[in-house]
Amino acid sequence: MRILRTPDDRFADLPDFPYEPRHAEVGDGLRMAYVEAGPADGEPVVLLHGEPSWSFLYRHVMPELAAAGLRAVAPDLVGFGRSDKPADPADHTYARHVEWTRALLLDALGLRGMTVVGQDWGGLIGLRIAAEHPERVARIVAANTGLPTGDIPMPEVWHRFREAVRKAPVLDIARLVQAGCKKELPPRVRAAYDAPFPDESYKAGPRAMLGLVPTSPDDPAAPANRAAWRVLTTLERPFLVAFSDGDPITGGMRPVLTKAMAGAAGLDHPVIEGAGHFLQEDAGAELGRRIAAFVTSVQRVRTAQ
Repeated sequence: MRILRTPDDRFADLPDFPYEPRHAEVGDGLRMAYVEAGPADGEPVVLLHGEPSWSFLYRHVMPELAAAGLRAVAPDLVGFGRSDKPADPADHTYARHVEWTRALLLDALGLRGMTVVGQDWGGLIGLRIAAEHPERVARIVAANTGLPTGDIPMPEVWHRFREAVRKAPVLDIARLVQAGCKKELPPRVRAAYDAPFPDESYKAGPRAMLGLVPTSPDDPAAPANRAAWRVLTTLERPFLVAFSDGDPITGGMRPVLTKAMAGAAGLDHPVIEGAGHFLQEDAGAELGRRIAAFVTSVQRVRTAQ
């Protein structure tokens, strides 16, 4: 496996993102990066990003969690952000991304009692980890995401997006993020999304991920995702569905998750208004407050009992 590592100077002067990167080995010769905010002994809240962003996406979510006394942990998926980047798209598989992320959270960081927050691919990975290691998970937050098995067709807008990425001779990362936002991104923010990728050779991860989403029942990842559904629909863990009101890609999953997940019953599931697919960009502080309120309210209920 040929591995690329983005030079540190690409990440100089990031707006509203003062967190020092930390790193851990996760197998296959790869190093994953992550940032933290809040007290080291606070309850861990893991913030998993998706395609084609990185932990920078959560820069307005993390302060809200830290202010509530929670330990926010935001990794960069392999192939993204400051994490190592396998240069061949074939090196990226769904199973490998689940295992790499699991190794970081459970082995390297040893997290227990964590709240797993997943958006986009962060949900596809995070929901699998929660289902396969429920003893390490206290709560789950699904934000503009899902857990496809290939049994239900993906929306047409997703197929158009996949084809645009597949055919693009030059993949404009900042433009892809902007397309998923309602607000106009300032130039420095767009530059921060481009920062992990000095040239096209670094973009195997963003190019590969869309092709790894299960779109047919016989997809290699479909059996594991079906197994995860069976666990999650009976798992007694509080499950918050915090979607935006303007995501054409995953919006249809909101009522499905709210109804299907055992832990979603009886919770007040917020709809973040005026936000697109990347709701962390459009309404990051509000999302952070919603997550913090969810975690701390469940804490209070358990304490009272």
